[in-house]
Amino acid sequence: MQASKPIGVFDSGYGGLTVLKEIVKELPAYDYLYMGDNARAPYGTRSFDTVYEYTLECVQWFFAQGCELVVLACNTASAKALRTIQQKDLPLIGPHKRVLGVIRPTTEIIGQYSQTGQVGILGTTGTVQSNSYPIEIAKFFPKIQVYQEACPMWVPLIENDEYNKPGADYYVKQHLDHILSAHPGIDTLLLACTHYPLLLQKIRQFVPGEVTIVSQGEIVAQSLAAYLQKHREIADTCSKNGQINFFTTDSPVDFDNHAAVFFGSPVASKHLDLGGEWRKKGD
Repeated sequence: MQASKPIGVFDSGYGGLTVLKEIVKELPAYDYLYMGDNARAPYGTRSFDTVYEYTLECVQWFFAQGCELVVLACNTASAKALRTIQQKDLPLIGPHKRVLGVIRPTTEIIGQYSQTGQVGILGTTGTVQSNSYPIEIAKFFPKIQVYQEACPMWVPLIENDEYNKPGADYYVKQHLDHILSAHPGIDTLLLACTHYPLLLQKIRQFVPGEVTIVSQGEIVAQSLAAYLQKHREIADTCSKNGQINFFTTDSPVDFDNHAAVFFGSPVASKHLDLGGEWRKKGD
């Protein structure tokens, strides 16, 4: 693997696989390395300092595997760690390396979906508390009104395979009713967590038909394609053998069983010990 230079795709668990799936559709020629930090998930309830520490450690692992470009396919990591890593760490670790997130590509276009100028953000507690979405959306669409709803039970429902069962209805309906009743002008809902596309069918049951529901996978994939087209110096360093490798910091058996649902096809992962020998191989 050291000889290749795959594009790294990171998430605290499984959700980033919904993004990777769309990236592979958009850019099938590239090599990809996916890592889920399942042993320390979820990130959504952890402090800024902890998320930054965990995310940086994982990014350094990707760099040690030969990745020149890493995508944080995790809203919490993008909200709590990305800016610090880009501004503080990359100049020291490797100015030629790149770390991208999922928030910027989404906020650049989310305003195009809304006719009323009111957008709802559904995310983890960490993403909502960071205020990253209102701040970033205001840069591109200053007239858009942004309302947020933290949905702390949604990720556990998904990761415990309860998302498509009747018991999930209460928690899905509860948060949708709350944000839509408080702000009836909302005509666009952004699923600001890469896990949430698995709840899409249930979400649609409790949302008026005229409300647009936006997932991030295709947006991020198209944005990455445009980025690589614009930055040929990065694109040319990434290897292109159409290979995908998966790693998890927890049990590969458990990861593979859950990951297939998110990725849409079977996954065969390997266990990663973040305290292992890789640290001696980094640049």
